[in-house]
Amino acid sequence: MPERIYLSPPHMGPEERTLLLDAFDSNWIAPLGPHVEAFEKELAARVQLPHAAALSSGTAALHLALQMVGVGPGDDVVVSSLTFAASANPIRYLGARPVFIDSEAETWNMSPDLLEEELEERRRLGRPMPKAVVTVDLYGQCANYTRLEPLCEKYGVPLIEDAAEALGASWQGRPAGSFGSMGIFSFNGNKIITTSGGGMLVAREQRFIDTARFLATQARDPAPHYQHSHIGYNYRLSNLLAAVGRGQLRVLDERIAARRKNRELYEAAFKGIEGIRFMPIDARGTCNGWLTVVVIDPKAFGASREDIRLALEKENIESRPVWKPMHLQPVFAECPVRGGAVSATIFADGLCLPSGSSLTRAQHERVAKVFLASRESEAR
Repeated sequence: MPERIYLSPPHMGPEERTLLLDAFDSNWIAPLGPHVEAFEKELAARVQLPHAAALSSGTAALHLALQMVGVGPGDDVVVSSLTFAASANPIRYLGARPVFIDSEAETWNMSPDLLEEELEERRRLGRPMPKAVVTVDLYGQCANYTRLEPLCEKYGVPLIEDAAEALGASWQGRPAGSFGSMGIFSFNGNKIITTSGGGMLVAREQRFIDTARFLATQARDPAPHYQHSHIGYNYRLSNLLAAVGRGQLRVLDERIAARRKNRELYEAAFKGIEGIRFMPIDARGTCNGWLTVVVIDPKAFGASREDIRLALEKENIESRPVWKPMHLQPVFAECPVRGGAVSATIFADGLCLPSGSSLTRAQHERVAKVFLASRESEAR
């Protein structure tokens, strides 16, 4: 069996090791420490915001952000349908209901037209506005904030940017994570940079970050004994993992360049082949290239998305269908959705290809060869 090619494996270097050993040797293991504070400052500077809180996951960051804008039992929260479940689960943690919005074709992210329909209909009928709108920057590309941000401001709904997949991307010159009331990032093992697990909440207003840190450390009151007036969480990032994150952040631009190169190589390998189209990149922004995603027309190409995935897996190559939209997930079956056909079609025919920043040219060629040969296998 040939060596496994993973979809998006961690990519570590000497900088991360040096900083991790520094944290270890200092005995600042947990819960916090100087690397946590430094990681927060460096990440905030990268996304051009003044405040950040390092947390245990992007999910934790979104949970806290929703709580801080007042989401509670019985509320509605609008969220993109084409995303990972972690964008919707924290809404449920707070007893609220997700309201899913379909994608636009230009970015595959939340459709501004459908969001406007949802908000305007609520205004016209006198229904309560959602407590928040959660946009998702899918596969490293920012949503259309030229329209989404003013819409939320017009209707008085807080905007939270789920930039878990988009660190290093931008929209019209503004960094991913810098839109709305707060932004969140994930440093899960498959992200463009990783702390093995971890996340970050970023904001312009210090009050959000102060509250997030308080809630994330079990909401301990300022007293010499353990006293609690609020329910808190164990959501802070450790000093060890923050050290790894600092090293990863220093090579972010290199990782982005490598991920973008992946797409270029796939585009070259598939040039002139009918039935393959790549996720569109909107010229108003820059994509970090986290994953290269293609949509297959089975009739034109000669094999389906699933045929290709199975052919790759047979050769020990990991690929993955595009996120199954949340409005099609059994756990959210009773939740309302506006639109749905666009994201459902992308899911039906979309495939994420190996996109790690350490992927070699030989591995690229192997993936492309198996991908294209799947047509011949299907014909037989």
